[in-house]
Amino acid sequence: MLNSNTNTDIKAGYNEAYNLAKMHYENFPVVSFLLPKKIRKDVAIVYWFARTADDFADEGNFEDSERITKLTAFEDSLKHLLSNEPGNNFEAALKNTIISKNLSHDNFFNLLKAFKQDVIKSRYKNYNEVLDYCSCSANPIGRILLELTGVKEERAYYLSDKICTALQLTNFIQDTEIDFGKGRIYYPQDEMEKFGVSEKMFEMSENNLNLKMLIEFSVGRIQSLFNEGKDLLEFLSGRFKYEIHWTIKGGEEILNKIRGADFDVFTTRPALTGSDRIKILFKSFFS
Repeated sequence: MLNSNTNTDIKAGYNEAYNLAKMHYENFPVVSFLLPKKIRKDVAIVYWFARTADDFADEGNFEDSERITKLTAFEDSLKHLLSNEPGNNFEAALKNTIISKNLSHDNFFNLLKAFKQDVIKSRYKNYNEVLDYCSCSANPIGRILLELTGVKEERAYYLSDKICTALQLTNFIQDTEIDFGKGRIYYPQDEMEKFGVSEKMFEMSENNLNLKMLIEFSVGRIQSLFNEGKDLLEFLSGRFKYEIHWTIKGGEEILNKIRGADFDVFTTRPALTGSDRIKILFKSFFS
């Protein structure tokens, strides 16, 4: 399927994005079998968009100024494709999804804002600053998924934000050591000070009582977000409901692994195994 005025191929863009998404698992498959077939290609192209921006922010040996330049150019291309002809197959597919599904443009621009923030900001003074970051880095994905499935109630958006923030914060704990290796600490500085945690402890991968107490506190707060956000399932139906339930339970299982490791995130990175995913899948159907 070709755009009438360009050489871009929408179908090829979707196919290429789908193949890219199948190669990446994150904590769960990006385009799992539980996603309704009618939105899989849309989810894949949204993933391409986020993955591309993430690579600009994180991959390769580039100066921060170069990363910002790449992200700004990517943002400019998004602005351009929304009002003009797309420049490549991926852009053609993305524009088709945004227009045909009537997706909010703000969610895409907020994602880019978060990726830029990752380049220029590596410390967070307090929890509110972390939440503000999550409102751009994580919550837009949930809102896009709701829009793709036709759910546009404000209450659903609110609950989705809780779940997405919880998943993002879980990932921060999961990747404590990885993020520090990139120069980032997502634990609020005032809470680190409260629990007597210094940056030197991250540098030394020091699994001491102070750090454990900070992580235990963080895990408890994340669990509260999951607990509140679970009411989102009442707005969902069919396969998509099971997909989101599976995702929530996956996040909670990572928290369980952190608890089971006595809040030690340095010795072994808490992560889901294949058998974990299967068990959680069954739980998402029957609990």
